[in-house]
Amino acid sequence: MPRLFRAPGRINLIGEHTDYNQGWVLPAAIDLAAWAAFVPRPGRRIEIRSAQYKDCAVFDLDEEPVRPERRHWSDDLRGVARLLRRAGVELMGCSIMLDSEVPIGAGLSSSAAVTVAVAYGLLATSSASLGLTELALLCQRASHEFSGAKCGVMDFYIACHGRAGELAMLDTRSLEARWLPWPAKASLVVCDTKVRHDNATSEYNLRREQCERAARQLGLPSLRDAGAGDFARLEPLLAARVRHVVSENQRVVDAAAAIERVDYGALGELLNASHRSLRDDYQVSCAELDCMVELCRERPGVYGARMMGGGFGGCALALVAPECVAAMRRQVARDYTEATGLQPSIWECHAAGGVGEMEEKDVAH
Repeated sequence: MPRLFRAPGRINLIGEHTDYNQGWVLPAAIDLAAWAAFVPRPGRRIEIRSAQYKDCAVFDLDEEPVRPERRHWSDDLRGVARLLRRAGVELMGCSIMLDSEVPIGAGLSSSAAVTVAVAYGLLATSSASLGLTELALLCQRASHEFSGAKCGVMDFYIACHGRAGELAMLDTRSLEARWLPWPAKASLVVCDTKVRHDNATSEYNLRREQCERAARQLGLPSLRDAGAGDFARLEPLLAARVRHVVSENQRVVDAAAAIERVDYGALGELLNASHRSLRDDYQVSCAELDCMVELCRERPGVYGARMMGGGFGGCALALVAPECVAAMRRQVARDYTEATGLQPSIWECHAAGGVGEMEEKDVAH
């Protein structure tokens, strides 16, 4: 019987492109997950197959992996194995089979879910362990070193620490989280535009470089420490990037307060403001995302909507009165297809728990 491990995808209610600036974010693990089935094998070889890809990744634990010229879907997984070996974990040879419910490239952290599931499984099948935050940081490092994606820690943190029925207001500098209740009288609806732009990773890394350059020019450790008065000290492009980060950090704080006082009107306006900032100051939206967001906002019962994730395609997130969700989904899907020719996927999501091993009865099922 294989051992089966699960790690969730995530939404981020608000706080986009702030985690690599040591700011605040408001994510939740969701009820879509990646799965990794482990079967021991003799020797020092690891074989990884995925239901989402045709080719098989094979590598020896005693060989230092060479970073290929072109990115491969297994880069981060090879990376976590290598980093665990460097940390002194005696990994065992195994065959790993992957499957995922999390749409690839949709801004729901499909890559982080798979990476966390595999890293957790490698530890468990080797009778080793790491704290969940240390595991998240290791997975982030693998992404940086082995695939060149300079992502923040949020996706890995929430895949590790996610709680059913709760969102995390995460301080990405201290890695301390304050847990907030999932909106009890509102629904969070994910709207996948089905657009996947090839330039998303390069543009993401460029935004990070621009933020780091702005922080250096301001003499700050990170843009977490920037204020409104710093905009005038920078060239217009960098000023716009800083304005987004500063205002988005404040929106996270304000959103947490709105959740606690159950003020969904205020929370929806914060989502709307976040989208405008991402579109205009950070310039990571696209025509299809803007169209989806506007169509959502036009529907009765929608408090607010914004693009979510790295940008340049993927998903929008809408805050909707529960009684209006069914009609909103039908009408937005029709209108979006009419406007773009694309068939979106639109569904209500729910908060779920973080990474873990499935029990034998669940594996058999």
